[in-house]
Order: sequence, then structure tokens, then C-alpha cells
Amino acid sequence: MSMTLTQRALEAAKPKHARYDLPDGLVPGLQFSIHPSGRKTSRLLARVHGKLKSFSVGDMALMTLADARAKAKGVLAAIANGEDPSETKRAVAQAAAETVETVAANFIERYAKGRNKTWEETERQIARDILPSWGRRPISSITPRDAVALLDGIVDRGAPVAANRVLAAGRKMFNWARERSLITSSPFDHVKAPTKEKSRDRTPDDFELSLILRASTTLGLVFGAFIKLLAYTGQRRDEVAQVPWSELNADLTLWTLPPDRTKNDLPHTVPLTPEVKAILDALPRTSEFVLTTNGRTPISGYSKCKIALDAAIAELNGGKPIPAWHIHDLRRSVASGMAKLGIQLPVVEKIINHTSGTFGGVQGIYQRHEFRAEKRAALELWAKHLTSLVGDAPGADNVVEMRARG
Repeated sequence: MSMTLTQRALEAAKPKHARYDLPDGLVPGLQFSIHPSGRKTSRLLARVHGKLKSFSVGDMALMTLADARAKAKGVLAAIANGEDPSETKRAVAQAAAETVETVAANFIERYAKGRNKTWEETERQIARDILPSWGRRPISSITPRDAVALLDGIVDRGAPVAANRVLAAGRKMFNWARERSLITSSPFDHVKAPTKEKSRDRTPDDFELSLILRASTTLGLVFGAFIKLLAYTGQRRDEVAQVPWSELNADLTLWTLPPDRTKNDLPHTVPLTPEVKAILDALPRTSEFVLTTNGRTPISGYSKCKIALDAAIAELNGGKPIPAWHIHDLRRSVASGMAKLGIQLPVVEKIINHTSGTFGGVQGIYQRHEFRAEKRAALELWAKHLTSLVGDAPGADNVVEMRARG
């Protein structure tokens, strides 16, 4: 049996030309290695399921003899309970590597980009609200209490709807992680939406549309064209903002959106009226994108555009802003405005590319008529209506008179 090693004897051990080991004598298998450099380390030799393994205990410059013995005894106790400490250590290291940040990056790349057209918004929500709090933590360490605290914090800063969006994004990401066996449960499993949302039903009327269109001329050529194209075509914000010239035919009379650019994954055609052609003709072709400010990417910064537009609207309206509205509301104005002009609902739905109404279910499967002529006639009628709202004068006089007449 080896002599029991003491702290003083360990400290007095001198290095030699080759490494040598000092057995502890108190804890079976515990050895202290004296390296030629003078460094002293400890390791434990023990059999796990009949196989001799070596477990690093630590650097003796950072621990005492008593510390090394305590750690070695812990390893022996784990082995006695049927565990393999080396596998446990590997699992812990793997869990530490699978942080929320690394899982989020994989989730966006492997899942969201291929299945969600709005993956960039999901990425933004995760980056803004989830990663600052949890990014460096192992994903397995996130608890339901953490999830509730995160959402409560977003609500407390005055953004309850954003909290709902973060809940949806977080739930998708953690469910994906569970499917990949990175976690056994999601912290969002039983968390309810922080706030009840009301569906948007704001529809700018003709007076407000006239103000919006007039005010758009103050935004500059590109963003002014953006607002006008939304109002004249009734298409979705991103569909308009990101349109490439390649989707437009040579004489600018037809716009064809491929399936990967539409919400319902179906190709969609939009007849372009002379008014829209005039808007497009005024834009320089400096990029593959119709609407660009840098020649490389389509426009963004919608919130700044909206702030400037609202300021111009208020100025035109005698210093009074119109009730709160969103850029998406223009699409609703197009649909309701066309209905007021007597345009049939099936034609309106074809123009705005809705499939959940007249063309939903079985009807949508068998109804393949594109309504191209009907869509063109409807859009031409709508364009004339918008032109009549704006008039020819550049100022606000006609707008004020129209409100007085209304």
C-alpha cells in the first residue's frame, strides 16, 4: 500500500528530466504527476464497466491536495452509481455548446428560411428580444419561468403585441430544438399570449387616400412611387417594395409574381394601368430592383417612410393628422374602394390574390379562370377614381374642398 501523501510532500516534489507520478495512498487510483516544467497535475485511474479509464482531476496550482481528493471521490461515487463520468462531462460540454444563440442561428438557416417567407422578421424578433437575455445560455437551461419573465419584460416596456410575436417565434424555435432532441421540453409549452389582439379594420377613406397620395410626392421619387404603387395595385407591401424589373413585361403593362413571392405560393398576375406605367417610367433603371436607393438592394426603412408621410399628411390637412393607420391599410382601401365602384367580389379577390374567400376550398381547386381582362378593367376604373381624388393641383386646396363636399 502506498504511503499517504501530504500537502507538504506534494509541494516539495521536484521535477526531473521526465514526468513521474506520485500515488496518493488515501484515495485509490489518485495520482499526482510532476512534469519536467515543474507543473503538477492530478488524475484518477478507475475502471468503468471493466475498462480502465483516466480522469483528469485538475491543476495543482489551482487546488489543494484536499480539493483533489474530494473531486476524485466524487468521480468514484459516480462510477459506483453506474455512471461514466467521461460521458457525463461530454454531455455537459455539448449542452454548453448548444447555446440559445447557436440553436437560433441553425433554426433560421435550416428551418425558417425554407418554410417562412417572413423569416427575416422572425430572425429580427429573436435577435432583438431573445438573444440579449438568453443568447449565451445553454438552450436546455431555459425554463418556463424564464419565458414568462421575458414576455413580461416586453409588455412592461409598452410593447404587448411585440410580446405576442416573440412568443410565436420562440415557440417555433424551441419546438424545432425539441424535434432535434436538443431539449426534452419547451419553456413556451403552456405560456399564453400576453395580450389579446384586435384584428385591424382600418380602411382609409377617399379623403384620406387623397391626402396620402398627395403627401407621397414629398417622399422623393423612390418612396413616393412605393406609396403610389401600393395604392394603385393593391398588392402587399413586400411584394411591391421588392419587385424586380424582371417581373414586369417589356411595355410595363403586366406584372407577374412567381409563387415564391406570393403569400399563398401561387403565381399571380397584375395588369398595370397607364397611371402605373407612368410611375414606373419615371424611375431610373439602376438596379435589378424597381425600388432601390442604393442600387444594390430593394428599399427598406418603412417606419421612417411612414413618419415622413404622416408629417406631410398633417401639413396638407391644416396641421391635423389623420387617425392612426398602417401602410398595409392601403390594400384594404383598394378592396373596399373597388367594391364601392361596383366591381364584383371575385374580381377584387383575384386582384389582391386572396384564396380564402370566393376561391377557397373546392371552388379554388376547380376555378382556374384568371380573370385577366376583368382585372385590367377593374384596375383601370380604380386608377381613374384615384386620379379624380388627387386632381391636377399640386397643393391641398382640392383636398380640403373635397372634404367639405363630402
